[in-house]
Amino acid sequence: MTDEQTTAVADLHTDWVFGWDVEEDGPPFVFRERAGRFYDWETDDAALYDDFDPGHRIARGPAEYGDIWQPAFRRMRSARHGVADGPRVVVDGSLAASTLVFVARLEMLDGTVTGVRTNSSLVWRRRPDGWRIVREHNSSVVLGADEIEPAMAAARPGR
Repeated sequence: MTDEQTTAVADLHTDWVFGWDVEEDGPPFVFRERAGRFYDWETDDAALYDDFDPGHRIARGPAEYGDIWQPAFRRMRSARHGVADGPRVVVDGSLAASTLVFVARLEMLDGTVTGVRTNSSLVWRRRPDGWRIVREHNSSVVLGADEIEPAMAAARPGR
């Protein structure tokens, strides 16, 4: 493990969080364009899970994961994220594990606002073209209406 590898994975996990931001009146969310660079599209052994998915599905690859999240993010007027804790990274050979906590304010097209605090754990595999996600587990709690803005204000905003 080197500090350079640890820093690279930490930066990737942080960038991954902000890759999910949606700007009001911005272009439609396209998973492959926004988040695709973080995932290993060549693997046949991915396991990608987020308990915020109402179907609680485990995607076996990034295309399948995109099929879950692209429609959901296209129903949002805006999505803002902040990093509340971490990232914390362990690197060993060609695998790395990173964890962080992020908060998000999600506004749907109908004006409904939801806030979440999510513990995100990613496993990265080093490939010739860089570190790529092969495992993902996100566990979220929904924030009360009075908790959303304070949580966002306390978190680190995007770069």
